[in-house]
Amino acid sequence: MIKSQLVKRLLQKNPHLIQRDIEKITSLIIENIKLSLASEERVEIRGFGSFFVRHRKEKNGRNPKTGESVYVNAKKVAMFKSGKGLRDRLNFKP
Repeated sequence: MIKSQLVKRLLQKNPHLIQRDIEKITSLIIENIKLSLASEERVEIRGFGSFFVRHRKEKNGRNPKTGESVYVNAKKVAMFKSGKGLRDRLNFKP
């Protein structure tokens, strides 16, 4: 699902709202998640999951095409861990 599909679905479920307002709200939520992750804060949405930053150490890698050894700098990576509610919904067996 892409952002525009999310906006359309929210608009269908909330016909009393204006599309422009839903787009602003969605953008605001995503932007706040980005800002929190940029400052290395954990973001938790109960029943859905949590976003957090993981630090990767520097390492010597290998170019798969040439086999040449390549140095890879340390970096930060955004991670997502699904919550119990989401896992239960995904693994539901009727």
